[in-house]
This record gives sequence, C-alpha cells and structure tokens, in this order.
Amino acid sequence: MKKISIYLLLLVFVLGSCTKLDQEFYNQVTPETFLQNEKDILAALNRPFTHARWYVGEDRWYLQEQTADNFAITTKGPHWYNGGENERFHYHAWTPDENWIWGSWRGTLMGIALALDARRDLEKLDYTKFALTTEDQQAHINQLNTLIAYFYMRGLDFFGGLPIFNSLEGESLPRNTDKEVFAHIEQLLKTAIEKLPKKEKLGEREIGELKQAAAAAMLAELYFNAEVYIGRPMYQECQQLSQDIIEGKYGAYQLDPTWYGPHSFKNDLSPEIIWSIPSEFNKLQYDWFYSSFYHYNSREYFGQDMGANNGTHLTPSRRPDGTLYQNQWKLGSPFEKFDNADLRKKPYRYLGNGNYEGMFLAGAQLKPDGGVIKGTQEYKDMPLVLRDQVGRFSEIGPDKKYSSAEQLPSKMSEGEENTGVRLVKVPIPPLTENSLRWGADNPIIRLTEIYYMLAECKWRAGDIGGCRSDQYCQKAQFC
Repeated sequence: MKKISIYLLLLVFVLGSCTKLDQEFYNQVTPETFLQNEKDILAALNRPFTHARWYVGEDRWYLQEQTADNFAITTKGPHWYNGGENERFHYHAWTPDENWIWGSWRGTLMGIALALDARRDLEKLDYTKFALTTEDQQAHINQLNTLIAYFYMRGLDFFGGLPIFNSLEGESLPRNTDKEVFAHIEQLLKTAIEKLPKKEKLGEREIGELKQAAAAAMLAELYFNAEVYIGRPMYQECQQLSQDIIEGKYGAYQLDPTWYGPHSFKNDLSPEIIWSIPSEFNKLQYDWFYSSFYHYNSREYFGQDMGANNGTHLTPSRRPDGTLYQNQWKLGSPFEKFDNADLRKKPYRYLGNGNYEGMFLAGAQLKPDGGVIKGTQEYKDMPLVLRDQVGRFSEIGPDKKYSSAEQLPSKMSEGEENTGVRLVKVPIPPLTENSLRWGADNPIIRLTEIYYMLAECKWRAGDIGGCRSDQYCQKAQFC
C-alpha cells in the first residue's frame, strides 16, 4: 500500500506540473519556427552538401570512368557479369535503362531540389536575429547557388539539357536546351563569385565550404568545355579565369609540395584544395570505392577487417603474352604510362603515423608482416599475384583449355580474381591505427586542374612556345 501511495503522489505531481507548462502549437512548420539558432541554420545549409558527398562517387564515378580508358570491371569467373551491364558501358553500347544512368539523372535533379529547398528557407530568415549579418546570409545563399550550378554542370555533362527550375513548385517540367542550361549555370556562378567568402590564408583548413575560387573554377571548367556543350569555343575566357585563380585573385592557393598531400589523411590542410567534401570515420566517410576496387583478401594487405567484392581495376597495359598495348593505342595502359621512377608507381605501403608510399596494388600481394596472401577462387590457397593483364591464365596447361598465353582471349568476359592493378588513391591505415580510417577528405576541385586547363588553353591557341616556357604550364607538365 505504501508503494501504491508513492506512485499515485508522483503521478499527481507530474500531471500537475505539466498543466503549468506554457505550450505553443503550430499548424505548420516554417523556417521562422524551425530554425531557432545558428546551429539550425548551418544544419539547413549543409543538408544538400551531404547529398553532394554521395553524388560525387558511385554511379556518377562509374559513368565517367567505366566508359573511358583507365578502368574496367571485367567478368571474373562467375562474378561481375551483371547482366552484361559492365560490358555495355565499356564497349559504349549502353541503353537508357541502365541503373547508373537512372541513378545519375535522379541524383542530379535531387541535388538541385535539395539546394533550392535550403535556399528558400534561408532567404526568408532575418539573420540579424541570430547575431549573424546579411553578408553571412548572402554567403550561405550563394554557396547553395554554386552547389546548384555544380549539379547542373554535371547534369549538362552527362545528359545535355535538363529542366531548369528555381523553385519546387510544379511537376513534369520539360527539358531545357543545352544552351539554356549553360546560360543558367553561367549566371549562377557569376553572381555567386562576388558574394562568396575568399580564402585569405594559404593552407587554411578546408571544411567543405564553397568559396570564391570554387565558383571561379567551376566557371572556368564550364568555359573549357563550352565548345562541346554549346558549339562555341570559350578557351580565352577559361584561360583568363585560370590565370586569375593561380595568381590569387580568388583566394590563396598553391600546388602541394608532395604528390600525396591532396589525398592524405591531413589533406584538409593541403594548399591546393579548392573544394573538398569532409570525411571522418563513421561520419559521412569517403569510402564508397573500397568494396569495388579491392580483392576479397586485400584486407590482409592493408591489415584491415573490411570486406571487398573484387570489381574495378585499371585497364590492362599488357596482352596475355606480355607485350604492351601502348604500341597499338595511345589511350589506356594507365599503369605502364607511369615512369618507373615515379614515386606514385610504388606498391602502396603504410609506413606508420599517418605516412605511406605508393598508390597501387600490383604483383605479389603480401601482408604487412611479409606473409603471403592467397587467392580464393581460381587461385585458391595459392599466392595472389595481381596482373596488369586480362585473361584466363588458370586455364593454361596440359589437359586444359589453352596451351599457351598467346592463345588466351583478352576481353571483358575473360577476367579472373587476380585480374588488374588496383588503385589506392585514398590511404588506408591498419586496424592498429584505425582512428585514421577514412580521415582523408574527398577532393572535388584542386589547383592542379586549373594548371592543366590553363596549359591546354594556351596549347589550343597555338602558343606552343609560350606554353613550354610559361611557368604555369611547366608546373602542369602539359607541353
């Protein structure tokens, strides 16, 4: 009875307390009621950027790279045929119904819509009520305008004309022409450049914010590709913008003194990063590529516990008989085109304390302690050796399908578990230093790209001598 009495008293106390609360009910959620402080404002601003984090990888990366000259997903025994999808992209025989295409179309328009939604909410606010300025508001709004332009530019590159919309009203909008989309992107970027913040200090930490140089770099890229997009060469405009970016008009940037700086665990401090997507272990991590790039047992190479599905690899540099493809074609053969003295061509090795060397998995695969890594399929219980070739080498021998490597076909359907060199663009630490895992941010725009665009613009203008002697072009190593 004493227990029941105590519970009843507590219930009366709670109910009595609740009746004294001042409550205000809303029949709708508006920016003015939902966004209550600076933290809420930044959350609304950053939501479209989380979509951009997803957008820059996966389907979009596959569309760009699996249809080009440096990567392939070969069929490996019973795996990766995927209904012929990988072959259709590699051989340029895709259809409008492919998943990567649908995912990219949907992802592009979703990114635009999310940015427009955030922009609409932030435009309605009185920033002074949050101890912020109208300049802060303009910077936020124009970050979103720049992000909208980025999505439209990627969409223009993939699909040509897209529906142009400036609000979320209406349905089934018609596609605008390539020229109209180009003009829309150009206007968004021109307007944003003057109202975005500028990076004043060289090497200042990047946190994913879009600044003046990012918008200027996007505009330079738009002009660089104008001849393809709208049939009008605009290399001179691209050249001027590129020159201005390099000379610091839009902020303080310079090339990183090391090859790995823009990709390392501390690449948020690299002086050449113009825009990157932040990444941290278990926090919007930059990791989408891992499962596709690496062999099932590559975890043993890295000293990690992460599984992979053994899909993507570099296109082969050599035929099954060992001769080079590059004697026949100018494109492809990415691994062999690296000079043997190039530091990047070394096998990837983690050296400890966040340091590493090389960026490829090639040849015999060994554990960090030197132990042999073994295969799981064609080379089950045998040493795993990654080949810069495509062919069913396991089917060579007495009483087998082929008597020599010269007889092996080399095409998308003829891969094995050890087919292809693997790229380690993003450093991967062992479990003993797992706090660094996915600590490298995803660089979207680097100053290196600006040097390359400037060099090609000079080259296209016929200024070969000037290109070769120009300090900027020499840094780009283009001419």
